[in-house]
Amino acid sequence: MKPIDFRSDTVTKPTPAMRRAMAEAEVGDDVYGEDPTVNRLEERIAERLGLEAALFVPSGTQANQIAMGVHCRPSDEVICEAGSHIIQYEGGALAALWGVQPQVLPSERGLVTPEQVAAAIRTDNIHAPRSRLLSLENTHNRGGGTVWPLERFQAVVEVARKAGLAVHLDGARLFNAQVATGTPASGWAKLTDTTSVCFSKGLGAPVGSALAGSAALIREARRLRKRLGGGMRQAGILAAAALHALEHHVERLAEDHAHARRLAAGLAEVKGVKAEPSRVETNILLVEFTRPASEMVSKLASLGVLLNATGPNTARLVCHLDVSAADIDEALSRVRKALES
Repeated sequence: MKPIDFRSDTVTKPTPAMRRAMAEAEVGDDVYGEDPTVNRLEERIAERLGLEAALFVPSGTQANQIAMGVHCRPSDEVICEAGSHIIQYEGGALAALWGVQPQVLPSERGLVTPEQVAAAIRTDNIHAPRSRLLSLENTHNRGGGTVWPLERFQAVVEVARKAGLAVHLDGARLFNAQVATGTPASGWAKLTDTTSVCFSKGLGAPVGSALAGSAALIREARRLRKRLGGGMRQAGILAAAALHALEHHVERLAEDHAHARRLAAGLAEVKGVKAEPSRVETNILLVEFTRPASEMVSKLASLGVLLNATGPNTARLVCHLDVSAADIDEALSRVRKALES
């Protein structure tokens, strides 16, 4: 029985063409700035995001945390949404690495409002931490792949700017937002001080992310990358995969979005599952089971359908490069079987 893996878009395998690009990559020592393939990737991603410079790093977590370190000092405060990746999935790094305090805001599907941000910004008071950074996420993972409407994003950023805060965008799935809306990734990124993007999620590379920003900020980011153990030597082998993904896998994200909608529509017709196809904006869907999610995850795993529970009765499913339309139909058949037993 073929496994159908909806746990994350990080589970993709490199395509044969990507493997060839990796094998043929020209390399050098990237810590010395001498890897031509890494340099080309950094130039390409900075251009795509409309920012001055970029830095290739091993992971999205490291990209985000380098941004935290660039912008903040111990005792500063970062304002972010409660379900943000930097809060939920980065091992408490804000506190452990930087001594930074988060102020988390509740939201509807991951999108905070200008009014919330304005109310969260601290006054100049010796009793309070300094509001230093606003961190946003697009698309929003725990929100179900939600895309920030550009006008709303601009309005929230403007509030932060007026108060003197820096702005970071966790754009791990920013190219999903681009494909879903037709707005170039730079539309959001150029409004920020720093933006991170991930190559190993929907784009299908085996490893790697990038942090982009001004030349001055990226110089400091390079120092922090070294401090965190992220300096790699002949990293062009990895950068070649990311370059291949940028050139060949961005527009195909529309297939993942279509598959997610197809999956949601099918699940909505299955008794015992609540799915809302109208809420599927990109490649992520959130569902609710009438049975405990842990029971359903285990039962479906026994039938070769893999997904992650997100709550007592809820789960997340993510479509990606290695899930086909036929896989969607087969998965729906297995879900029906699981709920019948």
